[in-house]
Amino acid sequence: MSEQDDPIATIAAGYAVTGPALELGAAVVEGTACPQAGVRVPLAVLNRHGLVAGATGTGKTKTLQLIAEQLSAQGVPVFLADVKGDLSGISAPGEPGERVAARAAEVGQDWQPAGCPVEFYALGGIGTGVPIRATITDFGPTLLAKVLDLNDTQESSLGLIFHFADERGLELVDLKDLRAVIQYLTDDQGKAELKKIGGLSAATAGVILRALITLENNGGGAFFGEPNFDTADLLRTTPGGHGLVSVLELAAVQDKPQLFSTFLMWLLADLFHDLPEVGDLDRPRLVFFFDEAHLLFTGASKAFLTAITQTVRLIRSKGVGIFFVTQTPRDVPADVLSQLGNRVQHALRAFTPEDAKALKATVSTFPRSAYDLDQVLTQAGTGEAVVTVLSEKGAPTPVAWTRLRAPTSLMAPIPAEAMRAAVAGSALFAKYGTAVDRESAFEKLTAAQAQPAVPDAAVPEAEKAGKAEKPEKAEKTPPGVVEQVMGNTAVKSMLRSMGTQLGREISRSLFGTARRKR
Repeated sequence: MSEQDDPIATIAAGYAVTGPALELGAAVVEGTACPQAGVRVPLAVLNRHGLVAGATGTGKTKTLQLIAEQLSAQGVPVFLADVKGDLSGISAPGEPGERVAARAAEVGQDWQPAGCPVEFYALGGIGTGVPIRATITDFGPTLLAKVLDLNDTQESSLGLIFHFADERGLELVDLKDLRAVIQYLTDDQGKAELKKIGGLSAATAGVILRALITLENNGGGAFFGEPNFDTADLLRTTPGGHGLVSVLELAAVQDKPQLFSTFLMWLLADLFHDLPEVGDLDRPRLVFFFDEAHLLFTGASKAFLTAITQTVRLIRSKGVGIFFVTQTPRDVPADVLSQLGNRVQHALRAFTPEDAKALKATVSTFPRSAYDLDQVLTQAGTGEAVVTVLSEKGAPTPVAWTRLRAPTSLMAPIPAEAMRAAVAGSALFAKYGTAVDRESAFEKLTAAQAQPAVPDAAVPEAEKAGKAEKPEKAEKTPPGVVEQVMGNTAVKSMLRSMGTQLGREISRSLFGTARRKR
């Protein structure tokens, strides 16, 4: 039998590597796992991004765990979004048992329990983890518009408000700062400023203001503020050479999916701004798993989708790999899906006509193979998946029905006390644990509005006469609140010394996020 007629030999040859790789499992032929046909993905191609998909309960989370722990062991930092609260076990060694032993024997795995070095994070400190916060300025108008569910017109108007604040040195640290700027622009004192901006109606400003108040009333204010998270902290390795696994605990904010999914995109956008171009490396600098990816794309504006597509396309040259995790490939826009070179597709269900369409669409995205994928994708068991990745030469590997290896870390959450102890002992908790509310736009505008107007009686008669003698010159308009703030000597001094803050010109990215110098 030739190699072409022997599926085991074809798969074994297609997944052979010469450099470092992640071991995913063993190919399944006629229902039997074949350890001699190992399925693996080269480390060097993980910056070409990937997709882990499948119905609920088919093993996607365990696949993330399997990939993440191997990346960590090979010195690659990993970011995981833990939406359901079941990934904390990656920090502890796994527990041996009959099922683990049986799976290891089937796929030829030398299973040894091992945990990973982990840093736990929580958005805004809601939940157990080192707080991750972003200033409104750094978050930017495009991402904030997604959180606020604004339409295209409202999104562009929000961009004008950010532009006004940037130009006037009004730093937007938290939601009350943005509210203060919008209220100023819509009050009598700021109406002239509003006209200067152009394209921003008072009605639209009112819609944005109401959306901000709703977000704040729903607890969204905790996510914005200082200390602003430095995404360079996601790129750390241990003294022993292991990549740090950053686990963002999202179970406490599951009811705010649009907010947390957009925050994940902010982390990626911030990394994109700050990392230098490195081209193709022998291993990525970071692999970022974007769980519940469909939440990011649902209802997204055209500008937002364009920015996501550009970020995914360009960030690979900075050594960052992105894996989107969702139920079907149809959850991901075609322009993004076309850039995902590594695919791990768990089983799909076909209970309804809509399910059948999703199955057909999924099968059509795979290269041709000897497998009947319509059948395999509905019959694959938990912990099995259809895999195709990029080879070391950049070509797609043969499609392989794969029985996946068992993770070596704990496949269950660790106790809550253990998580709290890990967070309390983290050096980053001292850096980010306490929120800071320094002077920013709200305080500056409030102080300026509190200043009493100069009464006409206080103006010297000579000055009045001087003005009367020069009718040809238009009387100077009294300075507005913003001009009063910017004209204050102390404010000028502070802005000159702010360095990385808004005293300097702000440049914005694809998403409108502020580009900080570090």
